[in-house]
Amino acid sequence: MASTNPIPPEVTDELRATIDAAGIAENTDLIARILATGIGLGLDGTDRLDLKITSAALTEMRAAFRLFAPYDGIPKVTIFGSARTLPDDARYRQASEMAAALADRGWMVVTGAGPGIMQAAAEGAGPEQSLGVSIRLPFEEKPNAIVEASARNVAMKYFFTRKLMLVKESTGFVCVPGGFGTLDEMFELLTLQQTGKAEPTPIVLLDEPGGTFWTGLKQFVDDQLVSSGVISPDDFDRVFVTDSVEAATAAITGFWRNYDSLRWVGGKLVLRLKSAPTDAEVASLNDRFAGLLASGRIERTGPLRSEREDGDRLDLPRLVMRLNQWRVGELYRLIGAINDLESAPRSAAG
Repeated sequence: MASTNPIPPEVTDELRATIDAAGIAENTDLIARILATGIGLGLDGTDRLDLKITSAALTEMRAAFRLFAPYDGIPKVTIFGSARTLPDDARYRQASEMAAALADRGWMVVTGAGPGIMQAAAEGAGPEQSLGVSIRLPFEEKPNAIVEASARNVAMKYFFTRKLMLVKESTGFVCVPGGFGTLDEMFELLTLQQTGKAEPTPIVLLDEPGGTFWTGLKQFVDDQLVSSGVISPDDFDRVFVTDSVEAATAAITGFWRNYDSLRWVGGKLVLRLKSAPTDAEVASLNDRFAGLLASGRIERTGPLRSEREDGDRLDLPRLVMRLNQWRVGELYRLIGAINDLESAPRSAAG
């Protein structure tokens, strides 16, 4: 039977002493919690296979964090697509041109570092603008030449750790037609947005010119998922379906034209903007989006106390509201309206 004994206090003290001896001065509470969890797994008599999974996952996440750390603050887009798409395919060219367009605007391109669409995106972005998170498989994938040559790649054993990093590090996503893996990644993005487990980000479904892959999926969503009531009628509206690289690029960069970031402070949602809205614009937002609010109104404000204490984006204007938590998946509509305000910057950064 698994142990339920707590970690002895003297062991906790030794863990903290070890942290001090290692010279760790920041986030020591979280480091201590990670170490204590490892001790707890031992006390629980955890199965060896489970321990191997835990150990490998932590090792892989550390390697990925180290890969991405030097590029913190640079906007990144993850491009998903099939490893089986060949270079003479129109979708391959679309992915390459999409990556090149975003790289020209200062974005880095993140891929699964394999062949097909992943290689196309890496080629389009170029080695200096590409990052890869590859998967070790008994067949098919190894890092493509672009990311391998730049050494900007981390290889992972588990799909779940790989997917975490492909999603966590980016502020925009492009899905090019693919198989089970691409669809899994696309639906994961939609689920995270629908449930509010991830901050709003632009999601583009890019097809070849004249292609019907994603429009066919939308028809299935409307005919089967919406009609059966398992999703809301507007759930698929948060993705942008197009066969135009220019339109896709505008959708990714335009999402960040005025909207900057969000933060929860107690029960209040704070949206940070690049330009302060006028009184008339705030009034209009309240009229249009009253249904998203749990109570009160959308208000223009400066940084809240918790933000000031943390030095969190203090230079930006804010909109503060009490959002109905059941409507969190609809934030993308409000963000779209904020980006379209007359007071918003005329062009997107990046």
